[in-house]
Amino acid sequence: MKNKAPIVGTVSKAGSGSLALSRTEQIRETVVDPYSNHLDSTKTSSFLRVLIVEGDEGDFNLIRDLINDIQDQAFEIEWCSNYDEGYTAILGGNHDIYFIDYFLGTRTGMDLLRQAISRQCASPIVLLTGEVHQKIDLEAIRAGAADHLIKSEITRDKLDRCIRYSLERAATLKTSLANVRKFRTIFEHSKDVIFLSTDELIFREVNAAAIQLFGYTSDELLKFSIYDLMIHPEEVAYLKKRMNSNQEIIDLPIRLRTRDNKTKSCMLSSTFEVDSFGNHYIQGIIQDISVLKKVEEIRIQSEKLETKAVVIRTLSHEIRNPLHNITLALGYLKIEVSKENLEFLNVIERNSKRINDLINQLMDSNQYHKMNLDVIPLQLVINDTLKKAEDQITLRNIKLKLNLPKKDANALVDRERLEIAFLNVIVNAIDAMAPDKGELSISITSDNDFHKVTINDNGCGMSEDSTLKVFEPYFTTKPKGLGLGLATTYAIVQSHKAEIDVSSVVNEGTTFTFKFPSI
Repeated sequence: MKNKAPIVGTVSKAGSGSLALSRTEQIRETVVDPYSNHLDSTKTSSFLRVLIVEGDEGDFNLIRDLINDIQDQAFEIEWCSNYDEGYTAILGGNHDIYFIDYFLGTRTGMDLLRQAISRQCASPIVLLTGEVHQKIDLEAIRAGAADHLIKSEITRDKLDRCIRYSLERAATLKTSLANVRKFRTIFEHSKDVIFLSTDELIFREVNAAAIQLFGYTSDELLKFSIYDLMIHPEEVAYLKKRMNSNQEIIDLPIRLRTRDNKTKSCMLSSTFEVDSFGNHYIQGIIQDISVLKKVEEIRIQSEKLETKAVVIRTLSHEIRNPLHNITLALGYLKIEVSKENLEFLNVIERNSKRINDLINQLMDSNQYHKMNLDVIPLQLVINDTLKKAEDQITLRNIKLKLNLPKKDANALVDRERLEIAFLNVIVNAIDAMAPDKGELSISITSDNDFHKVTINDNGCGMSEDSTLKVFEPYFTTKPKGLGLGLATTYAIVQSHKAEIDVSSVVNEGTTFTFKFPSI
């Protein structure tokens, strides 16, 4: 083929210097708008960079000249004459579009196409063949080619349309891939469960949050439907009714079971969708609100305690008013009363003071404290509590046995208040044990629903009657005790929606057991 000088732009061999002179006349540079069907001749930009991988120099010159004949666009064309040069140039990523000949020696343009696509080549690739071959055409498109052209049928107009189409398609694909990556990132890193499922709510795809929440692997979850994980039949029936009527679900409360049989309170939202092939599917979100629900339960319990405290404060105020008048009257009577009757007034005065002290203690024990809740390992609370009791344990030479698991026993607690509850029990245990002979054992065990904290001593123990009254205000077996420590502990445990139990044997010891809902 006769070599034709370029009309528009510049031509060079990739890595080999210039093959032709650049156009000497001034041209107007334009850009391709990938979102329109025409070249915008009002905008200015750099040349459109084209790489042609062609073993025949004559064919290269023909294609180059046809490209340069395209109006209203400037081109910068480079040439690679073999497979290796073309692959190196494509890896450089410096071109807007590639034309690759099918025949490149021992390796074909199809091989180069596949290799370029595998290396994430972003610019469109057009495969060139010498004759009509439907199999190659289909194979090229499936491999990722933007287009396929037969060299004997190439015209300027065909090249023009090919370049426009390929660039538009590449720009659209680039935008789509960017959106896919963006939403894939949201899907993978969301703290809530995001899923795709069939109409029967059988999982087709789940994110990492689903694996973490339910405890199953991704492959295992794909064998389940949401119905399989639901606990209560009435909730299953209601959800099926909504799904059968093709209703959108927004924040539907459901309770789901995890692999280790824990119950999770969740909110389900889902919508019906149709993919590009017309297939129906469901996309949805499952939010784990177990912690929020427990916080709400504790808040309600705290409000009840606050109401109780208000009643006690009001009652105390009403009692103190007449008690104050009695105290004032006693002061006047003691001035005028005879010595024989003075002792009776002293009895009244002592008991009035006792009543006032009891009122103060009652108010202190029922003082409302706003809960400062957080998910905290119980091991941490126990260790901090023991630091506060360390001096008493050391002075009485108490032997301490700890059995705390390595895995965090997380619970939703007010750390400061819970330390008070544990400390009351530990101090009582220390007081109940003989110096140099005491053994204090503290352990934490966990099951599917609860973390159990056990505090055991080998002290003097309590009778069955005392054990039943141990949490009552003002009950105490200590000579100078007020009987409010364990009552306070009981109130704190209740405010956490937790449980406390005690068992004791006289002269053998006492065991306190706390049960906290696990998180």
